[in-house]
Amino acid sequence: MRKLSLLLFLLAFSFQLSCQESDYKIRDHYTKKEVMIPMRDGIKLHTTIYAPKDTSKPYPILMQRTPYSCRPYGADVFRTKIGPSETLMKEGYIIVYQDVRGRWNSEGVYDNMRAYIPEKKQGEVDEASDTYDTIEWLVNNVENNNGKVGVWGISYPGFYATYALLSKHPNLVAASPQACIGDFFFDDFHHNGAYLLSYWRATAVFGYMKDTPTTESWYSFPEIKTKDQYQFFMDEGPLSNLDAYYKEDNVFWQQLKEHPNYDEFWRSRGIIQHLEDIEPAVMVVGGWFDAEDLYGPLETYKNIEKRSDNYNTIVMGPWSHGDWARDRERQAVGNVYFGDSISGFYQREIERKFFNHYLKGDANGDTGLPEAYVFNTGSNAWGTFESWPPKTAEKRSYFLHHTGALTEIAPMVYDHKEFISDPAKPVPYSEDIKMVFTPRKFMTDDQRFAARRPDVLVFETEVLEEDVTLAGDILAKLVVSTTGQDADWAVKLIDVWPGDAEDFPETQDHLKMSNYHMMVRSEVMRGRFRNSFEKPEPFAPNKEAKVNIKLQDVYHTFKKGHKIQVQVQSTMFPYIDRNPQTWVDNIFEAEEEDFKAQTHKVYNNSQIEFTILKK
Repeated sequence: MRKLSLLLFLLAFSFQLSCQESDYKIRDHYTKKEVMIPMRDGIKLHTTIYAPKDTSKPYPILMQRTPYSCRPYGADVFRTKIGPSETLMKEGYIIVYQDVRGRWNSEGVYDNMRAYIPEKKQGEVDEASDTYDTIEWLVNNVENNNGKVGVWGISYPGFYATYALLSKHPNLVAASPQACIGDFFFDDFHHNGAYLLSYWRATAVFGYMKDTPTTESWYSFPEIKTKDQYQFFMDEGPLSNLDAYYKEDNVFWQQLKEHPNYDEFWRSRGIIQHLEDIEPAVMVVGGWFDAEDLYGPLETYKNIEKRSDNYNTIVMGPWSHGDWARDRERQAVGNVYFGDSISGFYQREIERKFFNHYLKGDANGDTGLPEAYVFNTGSNAWGTFESWPPKTAEKRSYFLHHTGALTEIAPMVYDHKEFISDPAKPVPYSEDIKMVFTPRKFMTDDQRFAARRPDVLVFETEVLEEDVTLAGDILAKLVVSTTGQDADWAVKLIDVWPGDAEDFPETQDHLKMSNYHMMVRSEVMRGRFRNSFEKPEPFAPNKEAKVNIKLQDVYHTFKKGHKIQVQVQSTMFPYIDRNPQTWVDNIFEAEEEDFKAQTHKVYNNSQIEFTILKK
């Protein structure tokens, strides 16, 4: 079981591994060396260095720091692919991988999203100091390097790529944080304070500590005797019952339970608030359909843009988590096809240009890249802009009418729509029956199954007479009430396709693209945090309250003949855990009797604010 779990984990997270056969053999072109690099406090970190055999010219260093292992270990055991892409691998870089402190073959104690220490005292270390010490060792000890260092990483390694910017090492000239974690309370393990139950199994990865360096897995995933994720978590009941799977030795599970609010534990682990006066060039990369890390890339780019004067660009494509690292002939997310070899285009024409320019070329010249390289997921074409969101975009609000209409015209009378939210019958986030590590395809899934449930409110425009392009953030401004004292509020933006839409080869057998309800964006807000993530508060039963939900950015054209739809619900199970809907101080400690059905109302002065691109 441990070997199977490790295999599943590596498939999910190791985007460095190639998905295609290649005649290019790493050992024919690179040498491999493994070293233990000492940090300023004496701890040594396992580091693998792949250097080009051709030593006729110097090469830049391109590094990834990871908690997911530098595998394979052994000086004579080579990866099948190195670097961010096959293109860069073949162009010649000194590629470096490092196990971060306390993980795998490195020494030290691991700390999940280790807090940054701006003013370090003697003896204090963080990931920024570890990055600095690593770069310092590399430029002084790796032969044939040109003195320029870049970093990249996807997902958790993306977090370390962001963290590298805080090292302030003068030889670090370029960084590409990709699907980068920004704050565990707003992406990955929580969304606006709601716990991502779909990420529960990942607690095994981050929760178990080790005492000594190891090349073998020291943790395993919980034994699950069903492939039906929805039924498994329903049978288990409240979160408190999951203690049967994670005991006291799982440090992260204990931390999740002990810190249900956005307290200093979480605030200190955020990286976004420290992104000021950044000097290296930055290219942030993300996927519009990344269910795990969408907040991180967008907020990383925006915060650097606001508070630094460096070169800073953003790339967002039609990808789920990390898909840009794998080139496919047909790029699809779930049932929806977006085009051919989109990842290959990104690797050759965007990522390659960025790193080659700053690590091999004239860093003072023009990169040839725009400020924002973003893919329109409705018209299926790349767009380039001088800023993101585009300066030509404007805010426009649509009202959620009690009639079910979605229109810019305000309602003439004050009314509401209501539904019963029953924790014993939560709305599934997907029709699929499976046990997944983290969800992916559901970000474009057909939402007809939800639209036809009585506990999901539907608001819809008339058939569009012209294209409408959203380019920027979305803010749902709900006015609600509940018979209970707590509730989650989930808002989904849907593109309703026309009846004559043709199927794709990727379309699941039981579906048709005719009248397909494509999810474009969704987000949830744990209602207790509507006014403050630090200080939760209950709803007053049957009293109106405002709940604002930021849905994150989109770049999507709703085509003529389509409809824009908004769905409002209170459960997306088991992507999000169930809210008891009665007041408990800590939902991780809720008991079965705390879970009660409640009636929720959404009033027709509720609005959804779009950022619409002017023609």
